[in-house]
Amino acid sequence: MAPLEYDVADLGLAAAGVRRVEWAERAMPALRRVRERFAAERPLDGLRVAACMHVTAETANLLRTLAAGGADIALAASNPMSTQDDTAAALVAEYGVEVFARAGMDPATYDRNLAAVLERRPHLLLDDGCDLVNIAHLERPELIEEAFGGCEQTTTGVIRLRRMSAEGALKLPMVAVNDTATKRMFDNRYGTGQSTIDGILRATNAMLAGRTVVVAGFGHCGSGLAERARGMGARVVVTEVDPVKALDAVMQGFTVLPMEQAARVGDVLVTVTGNRDVIRAEHIAALKDGAVLANSGHFDVEIDLAALESLAVEVRREVRPHTDEYVLADGRRVVLLAEGRLVNLGAAEGHPAAVMDMSFSGQALTVAWLARNRGTLEPGVHEVPADIDTEVARLELDALGVGIDALTPGQQDYLNSWRP
Repeated sequence: MAPLEYDVADLGLAAAGVRRVEWAERAMPALRRVRERFAAERPLDGLRVAACMHVTAETANLLRTLAAGGADIALAASNPMSTQDDTAAALVAEYGVEVFARAGMDPATYDRNLAAVLERRPHLLLDDGCDLVNIAHLERPELIEEAFGGCEQTTTGVIRLRRMSAEGALKLPMVAVNDTATKRMFDNRYGTGQSTIDGILRATNAMLAGRTVVVAGFGHCGSGLAERARGMGARVVVTEVDPVKALDAVMQGFTVLPMEQAARVGDVLVTVTGNRDVIRAEHIAALKDGAVLANSGHFDVEIDLAALESLAVEVRREVRPHTDEYVLADGRRVVLLAEGRLVNLGAAEGHPAAVMDMSFSGQALTVAWLARNRGTLEPGVHEVPADIDTEVARLELDALGVGIDALTPGQQDYLNSWRP
């Protein structure tokens, strides 16, 4: 067997990484059961998998599951600030995964690492933001001949894939694992809600009770964040462009304002939309002294960083870990967290392992489904089969020791018939 190729910070961190991975595994019972099944059935034997994901302990447990199923895996980081160097070392030294990721790497290294995993000529692409798929289509179209599908686990990535599909540019069947009911409920709503608050508190040590928190975007992630901020005693203001979501926020008791007005009252402003330039120069110019800006959308484009730089007369880097302070011409200070990147991963550890247990169980089962259906799926964006989502929920309930009712034959007949 050829030696593994990798680019990690320090293999000497592997022992610490193993401890971190094993700690996360304790809270991932459903994925552990999937791994046991994969080890017995080997559904991925002989398949090469390229992944662009956050290099965290939870991701490591997903990749261990895929490896147990027979996959050869190469992993690149999907965010330079989210990589846990000890986890990366453990994946290489202990779990046999080729990893190309270092915490804090520059954009050139990030691009080089994405190219490295694609050099493995993967059969399956596991993406987090559509970067691998984008590069394969625009720069390495010959790879599409060997690849037969993949998964996308972010809202931003699914939006990109749907646009590619609508334009006839998507040449692979890609499964929107982001869009399952279990992921939207647990990962997006509960996971993003809690981990975003965690990142803000670690970076600032701020008190949220009695403060005004502005949440830009009231989708699954934004609604979860708004709920958690309100639960900590904050006054929560929501900004939205979708009338239906804005109405939903109003009916849940949140104040809804245009960003132009929200920027004037917010103490902490968090973007979670999947779009760019949500907080722009005119909004930055209206901020209160000491206002905190954070982003929990996938890419660092939701806050106009160029505008922030241009408006500042002084930048004080790292006034606290993951916290930069920008001083405007009139002396007002604006605090930016995690360089405008994902604050829950840049300033904290991302979602709790219990949340990722369901997301990654669904993703592992979807990868096996793709392998079984190789060559039968048309290019485009596919939904996760409903039975997989149901199975994930059942695995999690079983692991939690929770029992539920089953339909009686009479109830099943009633639901399946229109006759009285």
